Amino acid sequence: SCSLTIVCEAAKQDIIGFEWLTHSANYANFPGSLVITCVLDQTHSLDVMLVSEQDKELRKQIQKQLLKAGILLKDVRRHVFFDTEQSCSLEHNGDWKRRLAVN
Repeated sequence: SCSLTIVCEAAKQDIIGFEWLTHSANYANFPGSLVITCVLDQTHSLDVMLVSEQDKELRKQIQKQLLKAGILLKDVRRHVFFDTEQSCSLEHNGDWKRRLAVN
């Protein structure tokens, strides 16, 4: 969705190693089923982001943009998750489709 693209482009500028984000949902149970996965390049980048608490800011931006689109998330932590290309390569041979289906 357009609102998430805005967040994604800003995160690429602000967060070292940030690469992309994606979302999935079961529309029968929306927005409760909405899952947003933010992907960084490697575990080190993710650690740095968490230590500097940029994850909180990123979640806040996602929540804000979705609210503008009329989607209210009561507890954004239940909807936004973080992952890395490095972990996907190690655990799913780089197959994001398969990896995201597990979550």
